[in-house]
Amino acid sequence: MARRASSSSSSGQYIEDALSCTNTQFALSYSDPAQKWIIRQHLMSLFQDFPSFKPSIDTFTHNDGTTVNLLKANGELRLSSSSSSAAAVVPSIFLTIWINENYPSMAPLVYVSPSNSSSFSDYPESDHPFVDSSGATISSYLSNWNPGCNLSELVRNLVKLFSSFHPFCYSPPSWINNTNGDIRPSFMSKREAIDRLACSLHFDLLALSSRTEDEIWELSVIQSEIERRGDVATSILIGLEEEHDGLKERVKKMTEEADVLLNWLKVHTISRVFGAADRGYIDDAFEGVDQKSKLAMECVAADQATEDLMYVLDKAVEVGIFGSFDAYMKQVRILARAQFSYKYQLLKLRQNSR
Repeated sequence: MARRASSSSSSGQYIEDALSCTNTQFALSYSDPAQKWIIRQHLMSLFQDFPSFKPSIDTFTHNDGTTVNLLKANGELRLSSSSSSAAAVVPSIFLTIWINENYPSMAPLVYVSPSNSSSFSDYPESDHPFVDSSGATISSYLSNWNPGCNLSELVRNLVKLFSSFHPFCYSPPSWINNTNGDIRPSFMSKREAIDRLACSLHFDLLALSSRTEDEIWELSVIQSEIERRGDVATSILIGLEEEHDGLKERVKKMTEEADVLLNWLKVHTISRVFGAADRGYIDDAFEGVDQKSKLAMECVAADQATEDLMYVLDKAVEVGIFGSFDAYMKQVRILARAQFSYKYQLLKLRQNSR
């Protein structure tokens, strides 16, 4: 629980009592007498220059979980407008300055929050160059802190910063977008120039980060399209490989069939075929592999012979060799029945062979 200086006791006396306290419960985390003297001097200068600040004691928890009892200064920071209009009003903010246990070797810890009278959000602007989302101040003065720095100069620097870059109603000043890059007017101090440069760099990084995110998103879309096309190409390649394997199998089968044909040709040479033809036995060059094949060949031969015979009868009628038309029709009917029988037998053989 924080202990604040009462209205009846002066800030100086409160600091003296706090730094000299030996009570284990309330003892501060400052051990070196020279360090305590510097802390007292810097706090007294701060309270003299900024009377709205008051001292108090509280427990601070570091990021690693360790807790320490520290002095802190709380006060309302009144800001002035950086614009040319004297009537412009800038809302004040509430400032908390924690005196680090290694002060002045290490910078104090500074946090901002809206003042009780303000109507702004409890959280700083997300793109503020000097205040993060927790309210911690990260000004260049703190970043470049050294033992020669002090609290009064720190607060003066923060007054100038927050007058131009208010943490709760912030909008980038017009010079941020100035293309000529001139941030060194003749009336500007070195510290102000550094702060403005830090602000410009902050917004340059924000713009770069935004562009980088857009590029990452565009590249992710391109990557997704490439992956999709890769999947399509892979499926096509798999299909081609399957087709290639099928063609190889067909080539293998055709090669085997070609080998069978070549073996047949070796057995039934051209000379034997023509030799059988010369003797009137051309059919001896061909033979069925089984009884069904032989029967099928006989049916086909009988069918074709019947067809030839009917053709000859037609020619005989045309030239008047045949005796009568009735005799011709009788022979045609006999041959048609026989041909039908051959065709039927051939059809049954084909059906049974499936």
